[in-house]
Amino acid sequence: MHNTDPAPSPPSAEVTGLDTLYEIETPEGIDLTTQVAGPVPRLLAYSVDLFYRTLILIALGIALNIAGAAGVGLWLLVSFLLEWFYPVVFEVMRGGQTPGKKAFSLAVVNDNLTPISWGPSIMRNLLRFADFLPFGYFTGIISMTCSRHFQRLGDHAAGTLVVYREQTAASATLPQVAPVPPPRGLRLEDQQAIISLAERSSELSRARQQELADLLQPITERSGEEGLNRLHAIGRWLLGARTPEDTPTPTGAQRQAGIQ
Repeated sequence: MHNTDPAPSPPSAEVTGLDTLYEIETPEGIDLTTQVAGPVPRLLAYSVDLFYRTLILIALGIALNIAGAAGVGLWLLVSFLLEWFYPVVFEVMRGGQTPGKKAFSLAVVNDNLTPISWGPSIMRNLLRFADFLPFGYFTGIISMTCSRHFQRLGDHAAGTLVVYREQTAASATLPQVAPVPPPRGLRLEDQQAIISLAERSSELSRARQQELADLLQPITERSGEEGLNRLHAIGRWLLGARTPEDTPTPTGAQRQAGIQ
């Protein structure tokens, strides 16, 4: 007896594009999504930073040329500091962006999508020597292309990502207050709630904002108008602002978090 069942269909040959989305879920069930940056824009950003560092060293070398051996020693010291701490200072103090990353709308964040701090930034940058081996960032490029989220060795060790930082007109509506750093140990869900409150300030009445701010009174240790202003200041800091004149540019993931 012959089997009359139709032959199974072959597997679909459809090819989908490379997925660069990074998604996490907070303990409160909030889904956060952002887009990670691949090797090409990261290399271009690094090239811009390398160009700036080279210009600084050339200008300094010309200025110190008349100082003899002392000038050479100072030039070597500055060269060391630029190589290892130029990216660290910018990443921590300027919302995860060196000048090169800013030129390509990139930013470094922790893998839980919170702003990067000193420890992870130092770790990822000190391990650049391993990514450079054997030459020309060969190991780092291989690591990024083999990693689901384009992480080089330093990113894996530090728990960091390089993501696209979207430019948004909404950032201009953030409360104009001097940013202040958040208290130590601030939970991810609290950070996202504070960011959401700051970004929605133009959509909510002042009374509603104060009502929401009172829910976070254990963080600010203030109530009413004073507590709300404190949360707005922390929100601006979390979005990358360090002075009242800075215009924060939140990532897509940061804009998706909401207060219920």
